[in-house]
Amino acid sequence: MHELSITRSIVESVVDRLPGRRVTLVNLDIGKLSGVEPEALRFCFELVAAGTDLDGAALVIAEPPGRAHCAECGSDFELDALILLCDCGSADVRVRSGHELRIRSVEVA
Repeated sequence: MHELSITRSIVESVVDRLPGRRVTLVNLDIGKLSGVEPEALRFCFELVAAGTDLDGAALVIAEPPGRAHCAECGSDFELDALILLCDCGSADVRVRSGHELRIRSVEVA
């Protein structure tokens, strides 16, 4: 379960950046193609945040879709999984987004 180590990194990053500040909300972007399970991360967040400045903070996760471009037909399209095929049948596809895993913002008391 790599979500546990990812969650530790998120909590550590926020605590390091805002030492001694009580964090009430953490907003994350977790792309659909990132390989991170948002529900598992939510579960880990409560455990990892306990006893830190993030204890009791709300966690909001946005899940931007994957986007790709087909070199064959020139179309841009959405991906929900790493099945890199365009509707035209081409596999000459370049992923443009969907791998995001970032802290978008935090709110402090």
